[in-house]
Amino acid sequence: RGSSGTLTILYWQAVSIMNPYLSGGTKDIDAGSMVLEPLARYDEAGNMVPWLVDEIPTLENGGISEDLTSITWKLKEGIVWSDGTPLTAADVVFTGEYCLNPEMGCNALSAFADVESFEALDDMSVKVNFSVPKPFPYGPFVGGTSPIIQAAQFADCTGAAAQECTEQNFYPVGTGPFVVTEFRANDTVLLEANENFRDPNKPFFQEVIFKGGGDAASAARAVLETGEADYAWNLQVEPEILRAMEAAGKGKIVASFSSAVERLIVNFTNPDPALGDNRSVWIDEDGDGVNDNPHPFLTDYNVRRALSLAIDRSIIVQVGYGETGKPGCNVLPAPAIYVSTANDDCVTQDVEEANRLLDEAGWVRGADGIREKDGVRLSILYQTSTNSVRQGTQALIKQMWEAIGVETELRNIDSAVFFGGDPASPDTYGKFYADIEMFTNTFDGTDPEAYMGNWSCNEVSGPENQWLGNNIPRWCENGNAEYQALLDEMAVTVDINRRAEIAKALNDMVVQDYALIPLVTRGDVSGVNNTLLGVRFNVWDAEPWNIADWSRSGQ
Repeated sequence: RGSSGTLTILYWQAVSIMNPYLSGGTKDIDAGSMVLEPLARYDEAGNMVPWLVDEIPTLENGGISEDLTSITWKLKEGIVWSDGTPLTAADVVFTGEYCLNPEMGCNALSAFADVESFEALDDMSVKVNFSVPKPFPYGPFVGGTSPIIQAAQFADCTGAAAQECTEQNFYPVGTGPFVVTEFRANDTVLLEANENFRDPNKPFFQEVIFKGGGDAASAARAVLETGEADYAWNLQVEPEILRAMEAAGKGKIVASFSSAVERLIVNFTNPDPALGDNRSVWIDEDGDGVNDNPHPFLTDYNVRRALSLAIDRSIIVQVGYGETGKPGCNVLPAPAIYVSTANDDCVTQDVEEANRLLDEAGWVRGADGIREKDGVRLSILYQTSTNSVRQGTQALIKQMWEAIGVETELRNIDSAVFFGGDPASPDTYGKFYADIEMFTNTFDGTDPEAYMGNWSCNEVSGPENQWLGNNIPRWCENGNAEYQALLDEMAVTVDINRRAEIAKALNDMVVQDYALIPLVTRGDVSGVNNTLLGVRFNVWDAEPWNIADWSRSGQ
């Protein structure tokens, strides 16, 4: 333990919080994974592996009930928190109830779908009860987005108080290989080896500097070209620049395709600042399932479809991604069994058809070439995080939309803020104070049930869930009844082929209604110093998932 000195990790999207339940930002989930651990993880091949338990519960070993309505996890003996106190089933129960508290706005809520209750059967066994049979009961407490937190530390941080617990959210007590010694929000996290970690010979590094800020290119350079750092995440950098850096010989690029999709999010609510507290809020005043605060033009299907048709995805890939991207038409691009072919025509740009749709829908070009209808101008505020590839994509799309009479204002926001979970900030992706925004996300593991649940109506992002709901477009007309019915069916479906059919249908509903406009299926790309050993690059869980095993050559 501690024999390999200091490890330097660069995440150009700086960490805002160490509690993944209060942020959907990958940078926060990954940083938290070094301290907080789930009961089980997914390895680099997408296989579920036990972590705080000795085995994965199954029907065969009796861990899953025959009627599929419960799963029982048995904790590994001898695990203690970093403060030396034992991990017990009570902590697991507390964690589940913490996330399900309706006043909190838990970002991992979709992983807890259909959970009815949690029971501590004894100090080492916890039972999760579901309201329906669950063929795939591995949503709660599996993967980096759903770790166990300490009941004693977070006892006074439940519900509406969750966001206010700065000390707990910045310095969580964990079972992982490291503990936080200094937290500078949106900047740097310093960690040291957890002296109470269950393996007395790990972690090999005594200290971790988890540095945020800057940009992807400078992070790549520090690992690949100068060797100043050990690991650089999410190298969203122009391909020719990356290749030139790697040629310096200090580090190597690791990449793999998984479920990452760069997509445009379409706002179905009105983001007009004049609306005050109702800005970008989905409102149903009379309970009829109809949004009473609709976007002034993006609720027009013809406009949404035209925006997609006008985009040349091949050019975006060529300019910004090279071999690390491919034109994307689905929000669910992997695993292969779940991939729909119904949207493949999106790779062909069709400006003529886009213009025809807008003409027929009554959107008329003004003297300046920008379309208007009933006094409403097709003028879009399009935001994303600060990154050279993303700004390049914005510039290309702005030109493409100009060809169909759409005016576009571009905005980029510091990534630490944009992907943060601060409910007081007007600039988070969850607040969505714009017409269109762009980002990428993925999901833990290889089963997409919880991920597709992100676009159910109960996931609509808004003030009632601290803007942490995963339904960022606020796509919820008439309760999304057909979509919800398919989600409910998937929740109780055992047959893998039928689950695949349902997943494809869910993908098609979101994509074909243009709540999301997929652009690029992205490869996850990171940089690793040539002296760093033990990295098992993982696109199915948090990237530092096995950081306890990382070490340095010659030490």
